[in-house]
Amino acid sequence: MAEFESPNCPECAEAFDFPAPPPVTQAPVAVDRRDFIRVLGAGAAAAATLSGTQLLADDTAPAKAERKAGPAEDLIKELFAGLKDDQKKKVVLPYDHGTRGGKGLPTRQRMVNEALNKVQIGTSYTKPQIELLTKIVKAMCNGDEGYRQISRGGTWDNSRSFERCGALIFGDPTKGQFAFTLTGHHLTARVDSDLKDGIAFGGPIYYGHSPRGYSPGNIFFYQTKAVRGLFDALDEKQQKMAIVKGDSGEHAPSVRFRKKEDRPGLPIGELSKDQKELVWKVMRTVLSPYRKEDGDEVMEVIKKTGGLEKIQIAFFNEGEEVKKGEWKYWRLEGPGFVWNYRILPHVHTYVNISSKLA
Repeated sequence: MAEFESPNCPECAEAFDFPAPPPVTQAPVAVDRRDFIRVLGAGAAAAATLSGTQLLADDTAPAKAERKAGPAEDLIKELFAGLKDDQKKKVVLPYDHGTRGGKGLPTRQRMVNEALNKVQIGTSYTKPQIELLTKIVKAMCNGDEGYRQISRGGTWDNSRSFERCGALIFGDPTKGQFAFTLTGHHLTARVDSDLKDGIAFGGPIYYGHSPRGYSPGNIFFYQTKAVRGLFDALDEKQQKMAIVKGDSGEHAPSVRFRKKEDRPGLPIGELSKDQKELVWKVMRTVLSPYRKEDGDEVMEVIKKTGGLEKIQIAFFNEGEEVKKGEWKYWRLEGPGFVWNYRILPHVHTYVNISSKLA
């Protein structure tokens, strides 16, 4: 699956002067069970009294009612309807664009570090359409706080502005399946109209921010704090099992689904009940910028692929810049689940969650 390569980041080879956002002093959402359920969706609420692992392993739970398209999908249809024919040639591509004979990774599922296909919003859409695009992106996020994080405090990181990001539509929203991608520096996010295809977020996503990952100036610093809280709660034996020497595989293999014997780290199934609750906290924290529909789909995929018990967590401390008590990467990984979070020298996060393992 070499097509799941990580996007090239020029910052890794060249320094840039990036304005940091106001320091993030705490997680943007209160850490409690009710907020976790709110973020992950109403589908999990009925089982809220169960432990996290019970919830994910319960194959006898009744089927969830079919979800309807949310505001983001409706807004995308509105955007499509207002496009002129010459615009459609530029910003609308076939749903399976990029595949060969129906095989391979379609363009809509690629992760990139710039405007996809170099089609920038500012030169491709009218001012009213850009305002509608802003509404679409906000509808993809979990409220104003989610949008603040996805936009990196409105800076869009090295993209510098929303207009220098890219937005493409795949397929015809009036006729069937369609997808929408938003791409830019340290950003690949998407909406896919099929909420039942077993592919969370419609495909791999990518987010990051330029300040050092252990700095409060990094907008995702609260995620680093949450996972450090989990590590500190592990006993000495567990920490030794969780710390892995070498590279987590940020590049080509970073979001490939690997066999159990190839997934390093500490199995979550071996943790105590209290420690598993902290894993739930981390899961809730990293999902908090995104809308609940995406959280719902993540939950469904985890359940279909064996539950939280099947996921492992690993911490990678490679390189000279890593200080004592710090790691360069941490990674949650299981069958059909990869959340690869690079902390140093700045945050890169690659995510792939799917029940389609072939």
